[in-house]
Amino acid sequence: MRTLVFLAALLVPAAAGAQMGNGPMRHGGGPMMMPGATRHAYVMQHGIDPEYANAHDPLQPSAANLAEGRRLYRLHCVICHGDTGEGSEAGLRLEPPVQNLARLGQKPIATDGFYDWTVSEGGVPLGSAMPPFKNVLTQEQIWKIILYLHTL
Repeated sequence: MRTLVFLAALLVPAAAGAQMGNGPMRHGGGPMMMPGATRHAYVMQHGIDPEYANAHDPLQPSAANLAEGRRLYRLHCVICHGDTGEGSEAGLRLEPPVQNLARLGQKPIATDGFYDWTVSEGGVPLGSAMPPFKNVLTQEQIWKIILYLHTL
């Protein structure tokens, strides 16, 4: 009887967590990632989704494109990533906390393809809180945000 109670104590929380989205995630039949894993670690292990890996921003960093990118960033991203890209109070309380975009931009991983994948797919591949924007923003709007991210 004790063994049965012990097993139930282990299995019930695990099953409840899986139902609430707290278990391992599988994206498109791909590799499993646990919530809280960093995007950088994910890319180092699995690469960027081939749909995005070789993408290049076709827009020029003109004053108009950067201004629109900043406007879109402030509308959709600043609540979690903050004005400077270092994370807002709310974003840093998430699990995992939001990425420091200012620091990320200095790393080799911060390619147009990486940013396009990140903004388009959001946290879905990682089980994080970032929403996917591919059905909210046009591809041109995403590229304008990416132009702006390069300035942080």
